[in-house]
Amino acid sequence: MAQREITVVGAGVLGLWQALTLARQGHAVTLVEQSDQPFTAAASRWAGAMLAPDCEGESAPPIVRDLGRGAKDLWQAVHPGVVGNGTLVTAHARDQSELHRFARATTGHKQLDEDAIAKLEPDLAGRFSSALYFPHEAHFDCMVGMRAVLTAAREAGVNIVFGSRWDEGGAHTADIVIDCRGFAARASVKGLRGVRGERLLVAARDVALARPVRLLHPRQPIYVVPQGDGRYVVGATVIEREDDGPMTVRSALELLGSAYALHPAFAEAAILDMGAGVRPAFGDNVPRVLIADDGRTIRVNGAYRHGFLLAPILAQAVAGYLATGQRDHPLIG
Repeated sequence: MAQREITVVGAGVLGLWQALTLARQGHAVTLVEQSDQPFTAAASRWAGAMLAPDCEGESAPPIVRDLGRGAKDLWQAVHPGVVGNGTLVTAHARDQSELHRFARATTGHKQLDEDAIAKLEPDLAGRFSSALYFPHEAHFDCMVGMRAVLTAAREAGVNIVFGSRWDEGGAHTADIVIDCRGFAARASVKGLRGVRGERLLVAARDVALARPVRLLHPRQPIYVVPQGDGRYVVGATVIEREDDGPMTVRSALELLGSAYALHPAFAEAAILDMGAGVRPAFGDNVPRVLIADDGRTIRVNGAYRHGFLLAPILAQAVAGYLATGQRDHPLIG
């Protein structure tokens, strides 16, 4: 395969994986990011970083679940901090219909009773009568994971340039430009919309969870993702609004209230950080690789809430296209 000069624009999770994968394929890759420091402008920094294809099958099209099942191995090959303890999904007695609905909509889970829940997560003993356990899923700290990919990209020879704003209309010498700017590329990507996501980071020293726990509720379902050292990401808001301003009081109260409903010890948790970002999405919420007519500009966008799950898969799709010229990958639009 002939080496090409490739510029990847945007150092969020999609751009990082594009740069790493293509450099390992032998291409000369430059990764350009407008922020001076890594990840400060990336929507990826607000992610729960769950590799949960089976759970995502509850609302995502089957292609997300099917392709996402290959993500854990790819991440683990780059980031040793991936924790493969699965996912627990539960609900209070009054919301059992939500748990039944989730079970019908998903595959790859085991039904747990109260005793099995207590063995899996002792801190939840006696709090829930039933749950679903998805054993093949994984999670990690999103910032640590992105730093691992950034380090691997540097080691693979990627030239990384921070503090450089991309001029789309300017003269470019690269053979290929791969645009991974997310919602910032909305003027160039037809059909792209922004979906606001909000999340909290708390320290709850009196809660010990070994895996992400999703608490179902008809109005405000949440996920709680352990980050180590007593820290937890609490999130799950999906708001159809293109607003990246600070978290609202309503969202903070709802997320904190739901965390307290999962375990009362969250009432004493310290709030370490809270924030919101705008995730790019297409109408079907499936990310795509869009290739310009001249073949020189490739846009990878529309990650929605599947960025960490599908970033390495999207990178493989682009690498395959550059190697063969074929556009038969299901994520190439």
